[in-house]
Amino acid sequence: MVSPEVRKQYTVTIGIECHVQLKTKTKLFSGADNDARVAAPNTLVNHIDFGLPGALPVLNAEAVPLACRAAFALGTVPQHFSKFDRKHYFYPDLPMGYQITQFDEPVILGGHVEFMVDGRPMTVGITRAHLEADAGKSTHPVGKDYSLVDLNRAGTPLLEIVSEPDMHSAAEAKAYAKELYLRMKYADVSEANLYYGNMRFDVNVSVSKTDELGTRTETKNLNSFRSVEKAVEYEIIRQITELEKGNSIIQETRGWDDAKLATFSQRTKEDAHDYRYFPDPDLPPVTITEDYIAKVKSGMPLLPNDYREMFSKIGLTSEIIEDIIAVPDTAKRVGRVYELADATHAKRVAFWLMHPQKDDADTTEESTIKATDEQLISLSQMVADNKLSSTAAKEVLSELLATGVDPEQIATNKNLIQESDEGAIAEIVAKVLNDNPKAAEDVKNGEMKAIGFLTGQVMKLSQGKANPALAQQLIKKQLNI
Repeated sequence: MVSPEVRKQYTVTIGIECHVQLKTKTKLFSGADNDARVAAPNTLVNHIDFGLPGALPVLNAEAVPLACRAAFALGTVPQHFSKFDRKHYFYPDLPMGYQITQFDEPVILGGHVEFMVDGRPMTVGITRAHLEADAGKSTHPVGKDYSLVDLNRAGTPLLEIVSEPDMHSAAEAKAYAKELYLRMKYADVSEANLYYGNMRFDVNVSVSKTDELGTRTETKNLNSFRSVEKAVEYEIIRQITELEKGNSIIQETRGWDDAKLATFSQRTKEDAHDYRYFPDPDLPPVTITEDYIAKVKSGMPLLPNDYREMFSKIGLTSEIIEDIIAVPDTAKRVGRVYELADATHAKRVAFWLMHPQKDDADTTEESTIKATDEQLISLSQMVADNKLSSTAAKEVLSELLATGVDPEQIATNKNLIQESDEGAIAEIVAKVLNDNPKAAEDVKNGEMKAIGFLTGQVMKLSQGKANPALAQQLIKKQLNI
């Protein structure tokens, strides 16, 4: 274990490469299906994915506007000119013997991501983001002396986003990964489902006692915010421990064992020249015009910061705003309610629909919610009109979300509509005061706690239908206070 005093002597530097799977129907250079979530191994593959001799790749045109949207989400604009290159390495899950990627002229250059870490603002620069075709997947059955290769993922369109080494703690790395996830999700670039590997993070970590960067390691294929945080923390401690022992850090690729919460060595890290990059002769460059960029930009959806600004006007705290934004469908619904109605209704709906943030991205969206925006506004209006108590509204809400039945009908069927007839409630108040003279006298003498008891008795006699605010008002009136 590294002591806090020793740890303070080291500067930690972190950069993250994130592979984002684009939400196209087919793969980047072939017509095979791009959704391999439940497909049997090697069933979503064609001659291009197999790398058969003479097979010519053709760029999926739908990948280009998605890359453009990603550029805007990263605070920059797409490049007018980009090209594809071949990155050579030999591995069983790469039938071609090379990966089609973008080397020196990627589709995105520059950009930045802004986010909050422990209440303070932070900005991480984006070096570049490039399009590339994913490799297949190798699996290693436990206890067996062989490996299996599934090429369903081969050719999947990826956008690899490379950050500047601007992060210096595990908390910062985790917060950056979360914000990147949100931006890709809201920009509608990717399904961004971490469980299915739609976003995978490669984390580079180095430590140093001097102004020069230390030797870095790269921990690959992390698919949760928690694993990003834990892998960074583990590497920091491991590297400092090695250096304190007088050992050197090896530049290498490491894997992550989620059960042991530890990284492990996989292979020494290659440099760019080891891949023998050269332009792909089968693919023409991608040229994007100003008109094309403007058209994509005009169709950009609202991004997380747009919702943060909107929700701050509603009067929500930053913590609640982040809980809402964590589930994009909820944020979009609250935003629509704000536009259709007003801040009061939007705020109430936000509290109804929000869920506490989880440590990792919640893959559950609102697909099971059957209520319309207008029905939620109607329910909110019933609370505003004192037709429903806040407790009763939540009971109606539960059935509304599941069935989509009119909220007033649900409230009526459940006998939850509040009685706001002043004359009827006044009669009940008179009876309660007559039956509870001591509590009534206590209220007259200034002991206002007793008014809660009396109000409760009114609610009991009215079978929960009396408007509690009106009941309390009438108690004070009849007691002349």
